[in-house]
Amino acid sequence: MSKKTNYSYIGIATVILVFGIIFIPKIIDRVSDNDITRDHESRSGDITIEGSVTENASSKSDLAYLEINGKPKQVPNFSFTNQNGKTITNEDYLGKVYVVEFFFTTCPTICPIMNRNLVEVQNEFKNFEDFGVASFTINPKVDTPEVLKTYAENYKVTNPNWNFLTGDEEAIYKLANEGFNLYTAQDPSVEGGFEHSGNFALIDKKGYIRSRTDKFGNPLIFYNGLIAEADGADEDGIPQEITILKEDIAKLLKE
Repeated sequence: MSKKTNYSYIGIATVILVFGIIFIPKIIDRVSDNDITRDHESRSGDITIEGSVTENASSKSDLAYLEINGKPKQVPNFSFTNQNGKTITNEDYLGKVYVVEFFFTTCPTICPIMNRNLVEVQNEFKNFEDFGVASFTINPKVDTPEVLKTYAENYKVTNPNWNFLTGDEEAIYKLANEGFNLYTAQDPSVEGGFEHSGNFALIDKKGYIRSRTDKFGNPLIFYNGLIAEADGADEDGIPQEITILKEDIAKLLKE
């Protein structure tokens, strides 16, 4: 080996040694200070929420998903007729935030309260084309599209995405009790002949049931629709939830 070659090797070794002395400690310091992020932590800010739904961290709200067997519950397929005689399916609501209720037009007790509250919510979001309501009748034998149209007009429903839906009775009850876990049943012994939940379900733009959580981190799932926002609470001291429903709608509209 020539003397010139030896000098070349000595020069290369010197450069490597100098690089190690100067730069490696700085790299270690940056890693320890979290200045360098791993590849899988820096891809578009994507995060996995509750094991199944992946969204961009910058747009995801703090609202939880209703989980069944470890998977976020999505609204099942449905197809019914609205007050204008048009067929409406779950796909018509994709890309929209919407509230779900089950009611009937001849209800003498809780339905008028629920729908007055929903009209107030409607008016709060009157400038949002991606907000809607789905009101499913549990008395489809009486609540024809014509009856539902008159009912909507009486309540001053103006949102074009608020559909009053009627159709096959068995399908409606299955959707209520299994699809949304909102109890409905026929009961001739009660006033009006039907029992049903006074709660609202909130659905995001991708068709998932969403809500805020309690102090233990569990989703509250539903929103009480039986107490007006102006009342503050009922006679038993139960607080109204229309305010938090509005707040959570606003959050989902930003997602």
